[in-house]
Amino acid sequence: MLDDTSKERPKSHVDFDTSQLVKTSKILDEDTYWSLVGRSVKSSSNQEEQEQFLIVDIEKLSPQQMIGFRLRTDKLLADTYNSEMWCAGYIMNGGCSEDGFEHFRCWIISRGKDTYYKAKANPDYLIHEIVKNVDHYEFESFWYVALDAFKLKTGADLYNYVDYKTFNKKEGGYKDFKFTWQEENPESMKKICPELFAAFDK
Repeated sequence: MLDDTSKERPKSHVDFDTSQLVKTSKILDEDTYWSLVGRSVKSSSNQEEQEQFLIVDIEKLSPQQMIGFRLRTDKLLADTYNSEMWCAGYIMNGGCSEDGFEHFRCWIISRGKDTYYKAKANPDYLIHEIVKNVDHYEFESFWYVALDAFKLKTGADLYNYVDYKTFNKKEGGYKDFKFTWQEENPESMKKICPELFAAFDK
């Protein structure tokens, strides 16, 4: 997975015995994960509010569960790393770099379980998530909410307690794929996401 360790993390506001922390590759159970995300959607009106809501809510979890939240996010990102989803991101954002595609999928996850799985099955479903006066459908900060909560609760860096070697072996990481569309061939994108293409074709 891509990691942005250069992003400044918040400082801890409590004392915590980090000697009890151990590396783990255990993923947070799906029901708990989607419950947290769902509450954040219902309790916020923009990404900034949702980010802060999630940080506060995740901080209530145990450190192991916080790590599990991040790993669940990584798994959901990996499960939507494919050509068709990238096509949707390209159409909706007027272009989509590799980093942009990561942030686009973070946004999809942030919209909740129903949106995620319907978009996973058919990226053109995202036509139902279009919002007026929005230029880019990305949510980079969603990727870091567990890191922020972990830092606030323990004073430590979550990355240091993730057994990514085991996690990546277990989950398989990102798998290579062949693009089924070309940016210089609009018809190939239209074939994959006809409704999105029609909505964003200007």
